[in-house]
Amino acid sequence: MATARSIASLSLSFGLVSIPVRLYSATESSATVRFNMLAPDGSRVEQQYVSKTTGKKVERAEMNKGYEFEKGKFVVFTPDELKALEESPSHLVEIHAFVPDKAIDPIYYDRAYFIAPDKRGGKPYSLLQRALLASSRCALASWNNKGKTYMVQIRATGDGLVFQQLLWGAEVRSLKDLDIEQVPVSDGELKLALQIIAQGESDHYDPDQYENVEQKRVLAAIDAKIEGQQIVAPAEETAPSGGQVIDLMDALRASLTRNSKQKASAGKTASAAEVSRLPATKRARTVKRAEASPSAAPAKRARK
Repeated sequence: MATARSIASLSLSFGLVSIPVRLYSATESSATVRFNMLAPDGSRVEQQYVSKTTGKKVERAEMNKGYEFEKGKFVVFTPDELKALEESPSHLVEIHAFVPDKAIDPIYYDRAYFIAPDKRGGKPYSLLQRALLASSRCALASWNNKGKTYMVQIRATGDGLVFQQLLWGAEVRSLKDLDIEQVPVSDGELKLALQIIAQGESDHYDPDQYENVEQKRVLAAIDAKIEGQQIVAPAEETAPSGGQVIDLMDALRASLTRNSKQKASAGKTASAAEVSRLPATKRARTVKRAEASPSAAPAKRARK
């Protein structure tokens, strides 16, 4: 893996304590599969801006930015006027408050960064990290970057501090605007739904347990194209008829049964994997015992 490169040097203002830190991107955009737009002859194409009035190409250097205050009417700002509106850049990130670490709805999360201590910042950095963990709180701070002001959440993990850029309130819509009808459910339906949740309970999210199937399929198609193979579209799945009525209780019971079978199947796969890792002599004895006493295998899996 390539060495991480910091994208900015900042200073966290923590009371009267100043913590020099370096900012790093927390995500990897290069992991995304991107396609280029090409002309019919296979060459790259370039984007051009054309005046709707004259139809002529307009160079970027000739453009001004305008705000449409009425349909077809704009107030125009020159680059110098826009520059005057920008916030002055600052390396200071001022902490304003400490709130419970679950107080911020993840819907407000925007871009995530990591921050690491810079020179002479190790001890105050570790102090803030441990204090946030001990108090189960996160910090709210403001940050001026590239002419804009952002609110950020600084939250602690066991490995360090996450610098989470937040959306402003006006940028997030409300579910209340959708007027969602609250339909009553029976106690029996709720009980079955809770059982399904209990079957799939987990204390944490491990991203390594899940595979980006879509990306894997696209990369496989790219490899096939490179080798000169033809890409064939998969057959479409037939969706249930819109008029089909499915009893909710029956669907819930079927879900419980299916989940139980999937867990049992996963247990068999895990047991087979464990046996395959045994030394050859011990693996042979284990397989021989299982063949001699097939009824003992389920009991052994049940104890795990």
